[in-house]
Amino acid sequence: MASTTTAALVHARCGCSPRLASPSFKGLLSSPSPSPSPSSSSSSSPPSTSSSSSSFSGINSLWKQPAIKAQSMSTSSGGTLESPQGAGTAKNEADHLLVLVHGILASTSDWIYVEAELKRRLGRNFLIYASSCNTFMKTFDGIDAAGRRLADEVAEVVQKTDSLKKISFLSHSLGGLFARYAVAMLYTPKSSTSVQPDSSATSKSSTLEKLSIEPGLIAGLEPVNFITLATPHLGVRGRKQLPFLLGVSLLEKLAAPMAPYLVGRTGSQLFLTDGSPNKPPLLLRIASDCGEGKFLSALGGFKCRILYANVSYDHLVGWRTSSIRRETELVKPPQRSLDGYKHVVDVEYCPPIRSDGAHFSQEAAKAKEAAQNAPTIQNTVEYHEIVEEEMIQGLQQLGWKKVDVSFHSAMWPFFAHNNIHVKNEWLHNAGSGVVAHVADSLKQRESSSYIVASL
Repeated sequence: MASTTTAALVHARCGCSPRLASPSFKGLLSSPSPSPSPSSSSSSSPPSTSSSSSSFSGINSLWKQPAIKAQSMSTSSGGTLESPQGAGTAKNEADHLLVLVHGILASTSDWIYVEAELKRRLGRNFLIYASSCNTFMKTFDGIDAAGRRLADEVAEVVQKTDSLKKISFLSHSLGGLFARYAVAMLYTPKSSTSVQPDSSATSKSSTLEKLSIEPGLIAGLEPVNFITLATPHLGVRGRKQLPFLLGVSLLEKLAAPMAPYLVGRTGSQLFLTDGSPNKPPLLLRIASDCGEGKFLSALGGFKCRILYANVSYDHLVGWRTSSIRRETELVKPPQRSLDGYKHVVDVEYCPPIRSDGAHFSQEAAKAKEAAQNAPTIQNTVEYHEIVEEEMIQGLQQLGWKKVDVSFHSAMWPFFAHNNIHVKNEWLHNAGSGVVAHVADSLKQRESSSYIVASL
């Protein structure tokens, strides 16, 4: 049975057009003084969202904030909260921090099933921490604001847990964009730290040099896995990127100007209309290394980057944006699930593709201005197509593993967006096979790292 499971996990569709990926690591952005004694939950005092040019300001302000509360899962009852300090004391043997990041209008309760299942499958090496700094309406503050809050929260957890050496992220929906922003805020080039490069970093050196990406650390730890579940990496603008609009061009045209009124700054960022006409939208900026942060380098430092994407029935996030593919790269997925992982239908390995990266040309600026000031179906489509292609070219400089998920045979297929991470154990349990695949992917990477270290 074990051999069957392993075979299914490594099953891949080869010979497909490669896309996305690159290496990068992380580290604490500053060397703060010891943190003050904890008092109350950090979610009551969100950090300032101004000055994106000062990447370290959010991290530096962390040490003045109250302690953050972590969620731990009891086997006999529901989730309970305890401080990172307590978690570190109770699990001082854990050396791998796994951060769970929920999506829009959500909370740590979304991870109850996943956390319990991962604890059962992964063992004591992992400290599983469900982020609580961006709950509910805070997800409307903007991807950058939420990303800085997440970075502050992770940095404090790391500071309070001395045994940690590695870090991974598992994010659902909008949480994947929060995590992409946060890791850039936590990134430190390894050359500027006292940590010596390991063998895996050395093996990547030639690729890193070609892509002009400097290896580093995230929150002072070695980055291992960056996994997203149904995350709108390319935003939600464009045909069927926001599936509940049914691909109707008029509805998609009206959705963009309405989004800021419904979901705040986050809405304008997801529809690529944020900022002035001559400034690239945030999602384009985080597809590259820029003055705001080393977004590509930070993401590229993870040994493994995995995208789980719903091929259909997801009413919030389309297949193309969650798998970072062009329309022409979408092919009909298999109907049969992989052995041992129900509803996981395909795995594609996409090596890095060299390119000039993401740019915001004068053509893009003119298209953005037209789409903002006098939106028509034609100019909004033109603007989206230009920016989407630039985002893809930026992100495809990194290597990705893309896992396609199909709930077409599930009892409630239209719950796909919540099924993929089993938001509710009873209502969305069709996604248990996806969670099992995630757990085995984490375990496989952990085992391979252990073997390399032993050698």
